[in-house]
Amino acid sequence: MIIRKHLLPLALTIVAGAAQAQFDGFALYNLGNATTARLINANQQIAYTWNCPTTFSYAMALKPNGNLVRSAVNSGNQINTAAGSGLVQELNPQGQVVWSFTYSSADYVTHHDACLMPNGNVLLLAYVRKTVAELQAMGYSGSSAKYPGRIIEIQPTGNTAQIVWQWELADRFIQYVDANKPNYMPIAENPHRLNINVAISGGGGPGGGIDWFHENGIDYNEELDQIAFSARYLSEIFIIDHSTTTAEAAGHTGGNAGRGGDFLFRWGKPANYGVTGTQRIPAAVHDVKWVRGGAMDGWISFFNNSGGGNNTSTVDAINPTRIDYNYPWTPGTVWGPATYEFRHTCLAFAGGQSAGEIMPNGNVFAAPSGQYMYEVNSSNQVIWQYNAGPQRAFRYTCDHPGIIDLLNDPCGVTTDVLTPEEEAAFSMFPNPAQQQVSLQGVDVETLRAFVVHDAGGRAVKRALPGWTIDVGDLPEGMYTVVLEHSTGERQARKLVVAR
Repeated sequence: MIIRKHLLPLALTIVAGAAQAQFDGFALYNLGNATTARLINANQQIAYTWNCPTTFSYAMALKPNGNLVRSAVNSGNQINTAAGSGLVQELNPQGQVVWSFTYSSADYVTHHDACLMPNGNVLLLAYVRKTVAELQAMGYSGSSAKYPGRIIEIQPTGNTAQIVWQWELADRFIQYVDANKPNYMPIAENPHRLNINVAISGGGGPGGGIDWFHENGIDYNEELDQIAFSARYLSEIFIIDHSTTTAEAAGHTGGNAGRGGDFLFRWGKPANYGVTGTQRIPAAVHDVKWVRGGAMDGWISFFNNSGGGNNTSTVDAINPTRIDYNYPWTPGTVWGPATYEFRHTCLAFAGGQSAGEIMPNGNVFAAPSGQYMYEVNSSNQVIWQYNAGPQRAFRYTCDHPGIIDLLNDPCGVTTDVLTPEEEAAFSMFPNPAQQQVSLQGVDVETLRAFVVHDAGGRAVKRALPGWTIDVGDLPEGMYTVVLEHSTGERQARKLVVAR
């Protein structure tokens, strides 16, 4: 049994010691209704540009081979609502389409966010049309059609992709207004489900627009095989189980957590599940993600648009208690923690889609939409800024495999000043590995730390210097191990974890 506890006190200065230097890397972004994406380096220079055949939507991700996976606007969409896309593509560095997948009809369309998984699959958010008759049969008290959310996982195959997993928000609906209709049960006793008549903060409530709950952010945790998503009009973030089959995801049993597709965790507005408690996400919320690496590794961060009140946005993080694959909840109480455990008050306000990220060294990268991108250190000092205000922006470190391949190792991660003899001398044994890897041919006296990146380029482990690396807690797959030396030299090697 694994129990996660809250380890650190609430404070901006969560990283001890001197103020942190700028995180060595790049920012990836595109502006709304544009066909161009850009990588910006530490000196605010454009390091790379993609000129693409169609208009971007909000989401992008850099693959380990330097290709770009992006959501795009499909010209034939029949559903036209907030951040509708309908199209996802992989593009090579020249902007040519490697594969393309359209998910758009009169009954559904992808929108807002996408998440590149370590295995190369992609998670997508979608709106799904439900007629008023369908909803009222489930106990809905409104009188208009609505579009609840769907999550699909697609697997690239040839020049297109196929759906390999699916989850429906409508499968979570319960109600407490009509005992003669399905899923009649007390809301306060069933927080793992969603009240179909829940009061929302804008958008598509009873009598409102079709954009019902406005899901807008999605992330994947490979270690837990779980998905996090954010919902603006619910003012909440959620975690669900991805280890289920599609059939199990439609029900309430199965998967690692044993709950099928029900919510494993939710946070932000206790009134949504009938419990009295302080609402910690007062309005819109975006860009939920797991923190990867550093002192807050495994925490959950999000862009809290009005977190500070009075038109003040924040980047918040929480560290919920987890027992194995579940997040315990006591009936009648608020799902903990009681409040945010880390907060960065943004330098500019944004009411819509925005981005925030807590980096392994404790710095915070923020991109309030319509404003500008910036990075602050643990002393809240601005150490990087770029005058562009995209809806989303994404940070990549110098040692991300995609950056190395795309920009020919711009920071000297793999080629620094190593002689051929030194290059040949560094190795890891065994490789493939199951539990522990031994470093061979390494100057451990100058070794400052090592960082392990997954196949998606995300830092999944960072540790102090030593002769061995414990990989027993990592899922099977391909990884890149980067050794950082006090001399500034970096060395990188591929590692396979297989059991």
